[in-house]
Amino acid sequence: MKYLKYPIVALFLFSFQRLPAQTPAELRSWLPAVAGWNIEEAEVFNPDNLFDRINGAAPLFIENNFREMTSVDYKKGDDYITLQAYRHATPEDAFGMYAAERSTELTYLSGIGGEAQGDDENLFFFAGSIYVKMSGHSETEVKPLLSAIARGLASKIDPQAGYPAILKVFPPKDKLPYSETYITSSYIGHEFLKSVYTAKYETDGKTFQLFVVDAQSGEKAGETLRAYLSFTGQPLDLVKEGDLLIKDRYNGEIPVVWKGSRIIGIYSENGEAITHAQTLLKEVSGKL
Repeated sequence: MKYLKYPIVALFLFSFQRLPAQTPAELRSWLPAVAGWNIEEAEVFNPDNLFDRINGAAPLFIENNFREMTSVDYKKGDDYITLQAYRHATPEDAFGMYAAERSTELTYLSGIGGEAQGDDENLFFFAGSIYVKMSGHSETEVKPLLSAIARGLASKIDPQAGYPAILKVFPPKDKLPYSETYITSSYIGHEFLKSVYTAKYETDGKTFQLFVVDAQSGEKAGETLRAYLSFTGQPLDLVKEGDLLIKDRYNGEIPVVWKGSRIIGIYSENGEAITHAQTLLKEVSGKL
């Protein structure tokens, strides 16, 4: 369960927009007023002092290109709602951080940001480059207040918030719900596998991940594959656009397709061969 150490406070597939970075002052000004509750002054944390607030969780945020966190409290007597808005370098990074902290113990909530989860006293969502974590306590039910605040703030941050555009090309058949992620680096333990979009699938009793590495250019995609083949000990002259089978001694055989700046692949979590892997890879590469 991803409850916060400190008291803090479906799905739309729109393309991410490059929004200007929201400042702490803007985020506080966008918070909806709640009758009878006061909005306190904001505290701001950066990569140098984030450990002071969230301690052991800070490294994962920093790995996801965290820039600053704005913390604001709503107060009503002894009741509180605390909101922490984590600004990341890109919308992809914010989505990736949110996805890393998804919990099967929470309920998905519609109409809030790109995706949201919550329970009676907690709510989490992403929108634009912001990942928001909320929690509260009140003698009366606090859940409706969390939803109202989150919905109002998300609409100000990015009214068109949604999953990264690349994830729209992932086939829906056999895809596990809410399994989409974005990994900034070190996918399946390899530092050179960066900017990776993934989703989990299950077919014929086998679970696997479909992934797309967005290398930004064909040259960098080639460099990534050469680094991978250097690791596996395979001949570097195998690196060319099209199909390639990577023989990873730690992760099994990984079929991939190199197309332009993207590398599309399938990672079998149990090392089992996926019979329709090539068909799936060609389907995705044809959409990119």
